Amino acid sequence: MIKTILVYGLVLSASILSLHCIEYFFWVRLHTFEIYGGLIAVLFLTLGFWFGHKYSSTRNATFRSVEQTINYSDLGISKREFDVLLLLGKGLSNQEIADQLFVSMNTVKTHTSRIFEKLDVRNRTQAILKARQKGLILS
Repeated sequence: MIKTILVYGLVLSASILSLHCIEYFFWVRLHTFEIYGGLIAVLFLTLGFWFGHKYSSTRNATFRSVEQTINYSDLGISKREFDVLLLLGKGLSNQEIADQLFVSMNTVKTHTSRIFEKLDVRNRTQAILKARQKGLILS
C-alpha cells in the first residue's frame, strides 16, 4: 500500500513539474520582448542611481570646500550671519530664513541688522551687492 502511494505521489509530482516547465517555456517565448525590456529597464535604473549617487556626493564635497575657502571672518561676520547672508542672496524672506535655519524671526532680524552694520549698508539689496563685490556670494 505504501509503495502504491509513493509511486502515485512521484508520478503526480513529476507531471506537475513537467506542466510548470511547459508553462514557463511558453510564458518566456510569449513574453520575450517584455522580459528583455524589463531587464534593460532595471539595468538603466541601477546605473542611474549609481551615477546620481556618485556625482551628487562629489558636487556636495566641492561645494563644502569652496565654502570653507571663503574668508568671511575678515569682515567680522560670524558663521551664522554668513548663513543668513547666503539666504538673503537667494531672495528668501525673514520668515523663510527663520524656518530654514530653525531660529526665530527676531533672531534673523538681529543677524540682518548686524550684517548691515558690518557691511556698512542700509538695506538687503545693498548688502547683497556688497557681499557679491567682496566675493562672499556668487552671482
